[in-house]
Amino acid sequence: MLPRFDMKRLHATLDAERRARGLSWDALTDEINKPFEGTPSIPISVATIRGMPGKRSVTGAVVLQILRWLHRAPESFLAGGNFAQETKETLPEPGPSRILRFDTRALYRALDAARRRQELSWHALARELPGFTENTLMNLSTGPLIGFPRVMVLTQWLQRPAADFVRAHAR
Repeated sequence: MLPRFDMKRLHATLDAERRARGLSWDALTDEINKPFEGTPSIPISVATIRGMPGKRSVTGAVVLQILRWLHRAPESFLAGGNFAQETKETLPEPGPSRILRFDTRALYRALDAARRRQELSWHALARELPGFTENTLMNLSTGPLIGFPRVMVLTQWLQRPAADFVRAHAR
């Protein structure tokens, strides 16, 4: 069984860091959004950040920006498994006027190569990946957005750090 991304633990860590720095939720959100001032980027709302623990899925860009603020890798919030402890990968520094996003086309290529090596059909691969269908996996080739915790199922199955699939994008 693949380790699962623990959204509640991410949120608890974020809240603890917020309190340690003496920030209100509004001030925290301002800090997370600060790198995008003066850009067309859509800021993350306080409600989005505060509501994360109760959601089944959170947009990848939101979680990546929070992880960036915390200076943490997504794997540090995996529940169970050894890969979370072994990874030393960090997210790329996007620079000004850029936002972190998952490169779903790169994920697709990696999944396709791995499934071919293992002589799996897309259907057989989907059976191994909780919450995914054959069509969902194949649609990654067209570059749709993907959220947490689902994206971590893919990176864990590939046994690769999420940072391998994160790119800086202009917004």
